[in-house]
Amino acid sequence: MDENNIIIEQTTGDIAGGKSINIGTGGESMGDVQAGIEFIYHMREHLLDVVVATAYLFACYALYLYLKKVIK
Repeated sequence: MDENNIIIEQTTGDIAGGKSINIGTGGESMGDVQAGIEFIYHMREHLLDVVVATAYLFACYALYLYLKKVIK
């Protein structure tokens, strides 16, 4: 068997079938540095999501600190 080929078999009642999944084919693999650069490049498309998530994180942390002070 080719090391880049995974075969998944499934049987349900009288129906049997298989699926072959090929990995590592169809182009060159991406290195870690290239993946990091593309991740940073695509983050500009999600800038609003990052800002909202950061604001939510700070709001939750502030609430935690406030509750900690009130309970103490």
